[in-house]
Amino acid sequence: MAKTIVVKQIGSPIRRPAVQRATLVGLGLNKMHRTRELEDTPSVRGMVESIPHLVTIIEERG
Repeated sequence: MAKTIVVKQIGSPIRRPAVQRATLVGLGLNKMHRTRELEDTPSVRGMVESIPHLVTIIEERG
């Protein structure tokens, strides 16, 4: 089974650069306090680390 991480959106994309907004959409998030379970890959980790003020990792599974 592949490793996964649970990511939660904690910040609003309002008044943020378009790149940060696009990163949220790429992670499958667009509204406050939503969570997604994503595959733990370097690309996903990089996306999460590029917007630490908007998302947080809740749990690491696997």
